[in-house]
Amino acid sequence: MFGYRKIAADVLPTTAYLMTGDRCIYNCGFCPQAQNALSRPRFLSRITWHEAGLEDVAQKTAYAYAAGRIKRVCLQVVSDGQPLSEIRDTVCTIKRFSDVPICVSVRIKNTDELKFIVQSGVDRITIALDAAGSYVYRNTKGGSWNANLDMLYTAADLYPGRISTHLIVGLGETEEEMINILQQMQDRGITSGLFAFTPVPGTPMAGVTPPRVDSYRRIQAARYLMEGKLITASQCKFDSGNLTSYGLTRAALKEHLSGGTAFKTSGCPDCNRPYYNEKPGGVMYNYPRELTPDEISEAVNSILDNLEEES
Repeated sequence: MFGYRKIAADVLPTTAYLMTGDRCIYNCGFCPQAQNALSRPRFLSRITWHEAGLEDVAQKTAYAYAAGRIKRVCLQVVSDGQPLSEIRDTVCTIKRFSDVPICVSVRIKNTDELKFIVQSGVDRITIALDAAGSYVYRNTKGGSWNANLDMLYTAADLYPGRISTHLIVGLGETEEEMINILQQMQDRGITSGLFAFTPVPGTPMAGVTPPRVDSYRRIQAARYLMEGKLITASQCKFDSGNLTSYGLTRAALKEHLSGGTAFKTSGCPDCNRPYYNEKPGGVMYNYPRELTPDEISEAVNSILDNLEEES
C-alpha cells in the first residue's frame, strides 16, 4: 500500500492501518506481538506489517487521503514500555502533512495517559476489551477485566462519542455473554468493533478453533439490531448461553437484516479491514464490502435456521 508494494486486491482498505512499537510487554494468548509469542514480530492478527520510515509514511498517507483513497488513519500501538512518546511523535508527524482523522488503539492505565493521547491530536481512542467477561479475560489476556472495563467507561464519560473498543468472538465466552457486553457498550456510547478469533502460529492459542460462522452471524445480527435500537439484549432469549430468539418475528428479523450491513466489518467509521480475520477464499466473518444477494441470503438463513419461532 502507498507505493511500497504493488499487490492484487479485490477490496482496498478505506483506512490506513499503521502499527508502532516493538514486542509487547503483555502476554495475550491470541496475539503474535505478545511477550512470549514465538510468532514472527511483523504479524498482528494474520496480517504482516512491513517496516517503513515515519515521515515517508506520513507523506504517502497525506497523498492517499487527499486523493480520497482513505478516510482516516488507525494507529495500532504495541505496548512496548514507551507507547505515549511513540503516539505523540507519530501523530505529530502525520499531522504535519495532513488533517486526516486519526484513531489510536492502545492499552491505557489511567486518565493522565488518556488525556495525553487526546491532547496529542487524535480524534478517537480504542481501548480493546477483547474478552466478554472476567474469566475469559483472565484466561486469554491476564490482568483485571474489571479495571480495563472501568477505564473504558471513564474514557467514554470524559470523551463522549470518541471512544471505541474491540471484542473478539471465540475466546471461550457464550453468545449470551457477548451480546450482553455489546449492549453495555451501546448503553455507554462506546463504539464496538466485532472480530472473530483467529489462530496464529506461534501463539499459545494457535491450536484453538475459530468460532462457528453461524454463531458469529447471530452475534453480528444482535450487535446491528441493538445499535439500531431495534432490540435490547433483555429481549433476547438464550438456552445454555446460546441465542434462541431476538424477540422479533422471523419476518421482521429477515427484513431488518436484508441489506447485509450487519455482516460487514463493524467498529469505527470508515473501517473495513479486508481479510483481517479471514483468509481469501475462506469463511468471510466480516465482509469488507457490500454483500451480494446470495451472501445476504446465506447469512440470514444461517441465523433463522437456529432460532425459535416467534409469533
